[in-house]
Amino acid sequence: MESIYRAESRRVLATLIRLLGDFDLAEEALQDAFAAAVERWPQEGVPASPRSWLISTGRFRAIDRLRKRRREIPGEHDMAEETPDIENYDVVDDRLRLIFTCCHPALNPDAQVAMTLREICGLTTEQVAAAFLTTAPTLAQRIVRAKTKIRDARIPYEVPERADLPERLASVLHVVYLVFNQGYFTRADLATEAIRLGRLLVDLLPESEALGLLALMLLHDARRATRTTAAGVLIPLEEQDRSRWNRAQIEEGAALVRRAFETRRAGPYALQAAIAAVHAEAPSSAATDWSEIVGLYDVLLRMEPSPVIELNRAAAVAMRDGPEHGLTLIDAILARGELQEYHLAHAARADLFRRLGRKSEAAAAYNRALALAVEEPERRLLERRLKEL
Repeated sequence: MESIYRAESRRVLATLIRLLGDFDLAEEALQDAFAAAVERWPQEGVPASPRSWLISTGRFRAIDRLRKRRREIPGEHDMAEETPDIENYDVVDDRLRLIFTCCHPALNPDAQVAMTLREICGLTTEQVAAAFLTTAPTLAQRIVRAKTKIRDARIPYEVPERADLPERLASVLHVVYLVFNQGYFTRADLATEAIRLGRLLVDLLPESEALGLLALMLLHDARRATRTTAAGVLIPLEEQDRSRWNRAQIEEGAALVRRAFETRRAGPYALQAAIAAVHAEAPSSAATDWSEIVGLYDVLLRMEPSPVIELNRAAAVAMRDGPEHGLTLIDAILARGELQEYHLAHAARADLFRRLGRKSEAAAAYNRALALAVEEPERRLLERRLKEL
């Protein structure tokens, strides 16, 4: 039963939301259906199609529940008592509908992430709250407000029309990447959930940017085992033991990059994944094709101008042409007043000063980065660098 719940519960929920028109009622129906399965399947056997059985059972239990409420409180719920008979539940479409509804731009960004983790990934309220360093009651209220907004604003439970798809898909991919980044250092389970969501999107909607995002997450996650020491200190890319990288994930990610570029519609996620693939496939930092990485950043900057992308390009230029060239580019970004409060800009600057032997300037830049850094693995690396000067 546990394996069926893991495999089918989110699919069943997605269809029940469409059939019943209400998130809370659908969640109650889902629990009722599995409770009935626990009671009946040991005696009757597992049905040929557990998913259809669960959907039908949940749907009729919900109708019974509504009838009882209406007898007790007339007008309590305005859903029609009956829903059409459906032979083949279109679960694929329902899962896409649920993703686009949870990530609707009318919802607060925090609510989009919370709804995605709760309704699509199936994490408990307590698990989602822990991931975002808040209390379960606060998180529960955030989800309640989001569901109320969906109901009151009549947000449609549907996949967007083709003309609206690029913008709406971008919102969904952004939420998935937020989930991945939230788990990058300290919550491997969240990173795993984000990759699972990425796979789902590629299976249901294999657009180039969905391919690109899944590739990007896989390529970053392939280095998970080598990102930090046992003491929790961040290990820079050039110091990581590449023999411990997950080669299967790297091969899958690289193949997805190729698929994304073959569409001739490669976007920012695909370009970032291409950069990650160059890093992942290089036998060492010194043997990395830094010219190719700089060229990919040039294309990415034209597509999506950003000081953070400029910073990353500057770091690649420093590896290709020497630290003084990278330092000039970073100083130009900071001189414009951009990234002044971004710890990685000061950390990159410090590393280049260190490589140039300018220890006092490196120390000042490391201290500035340390004052701004929040994540403990990054802070420990900065502290180590300071001690090594």
